[in-house]
Amino acid sequence: MKKIFGFYSVFFVYFLFSCTAKPQKVTTGAERINEYINMLSGKNVAIAGNHTSLAGSVHLVDTLLSLGVNIVKIFSPEHGFRGISGAGDIVQDSTDESTGIPVISLYGLKKKPAKSDMEGIDIVIYDIQDVGVRFYTYISTLHYIMESCAGSGIPLLIPDRPNPNANYIDGPVLEMGFQSFIGMHPVPVVYGMTTAEYAQMINGEGWLKDGNTCELHIITCENYSHESDYILPVPPSPNLKNQHAVRLYPSIALFEGTVISEGRGTDYPFEVYGHPELSAGDYYFTPCSRAEAKNPKLMGKLCRGEDLRGWSPDGDKWEKIELGWLINAYNNFPDKDLFFNDFFLRLCGTSQILDDIRAGKSETEIREKWQDDLLKFRSIREKYLLYP
Repeated sequence: MKKIFGFYSVFFVYFLFSCTAKPQKVTTGAERINEYINMLSGKNVAIAGNHTSLAGSVHLVDTLLSLGVNIVKIFSPEHGFRGISGAGDIVQDSTDESTGIPVISLYGLKKKPAKSDMEGIDIVIYDIQDVGVRFYTYISTLHYIMESCAGSGIPLLIPDRPNPNANYIDGPVLEMGFQSFIGMHPVPVVYGMTTAEYAQMINGEGWLKDGNTCELHIITCENYSHESDYILPVPPSPNLKNQHAVRLYPSIALFEGTVISEGRGTDYPFEVYGHPELSAGDYYFTPCSRAEAKNPKLMGKLCRGEDLRGWSPDGDKWEKIELGWLINAYNNFPDKDLFFNDFFLRLCGTSQILDDIRAGKSETEIREKWQDDLLKFRSIREKYLLYP
């Protein structure tokens, strides 16, 4: 009897421990080098990457070079290979000073690798940290790299990375006619997919030119789900300085399509917003020129608005885009005809939000209009998911 009791005591302790144990550390695809190093042996390799392309604490380029991989070319997205250029800044082709490898900019004279850029390459690696928002341009760069790989018959290897906004899906689905480099596909503003999942959807939905498909090789993350609270190890771009800004970004970036400052030129971009003529708000700031925002909106002008650095959603559950700040700013701005600009339509991918705010619709009424499209998108998305 004592032996049986002892067995169940041990079992109970084990069960209790397993229920309270901390979640295992998420391992990115790039860190799982043994899973893909053989694919690179004897190959001429190109890497589409930037400062976020880390394998642990070491840049993936340096890691692979130390293992004898022949990296012949680097493709860099918006903000450049080292991630220091400001939003929208034209980035020139260059040579990486640390390694001597030529860097082809995909945010300069072109956004898609030319046929000549693909010559002499056997395989391309795409390893750039995304934030899961449609108008964040890294997924547009992914599309064009896939298109070039498909057209040249070159496989694309994606060591996957977590999406810090993967736990929810929200916002209007982009309508054809509103396509641009900040919105190429009929997906919602927040789409809840990792880069590799998204690449599979680009292939599977036939979004590449001429209906081509790209040969994909995916290295999944370990110990990851869409509910994982993944903290980015480095800022994904110069003006997304911390995790809180990354979470607020889908909501606050909508101000980029208005006269309102979204905080560029301050220490807290995408965590504050304001304008000199706003008639509400108890926070004041003055945008200044700095490396990551050389000529920010409303530079040198005292802006009135809100400080959202201490804000968190009800129950700390980030699960929707917040339209209240945008509506409040519009309602408290004197010249409403000047509030929006054409960029707002490209950010939203629809005219619905602009029309509804001008018509005085509530946030609930505005959100209701995109729910059916989100249901349809969820059904499409389900086919390409790699994680629970």
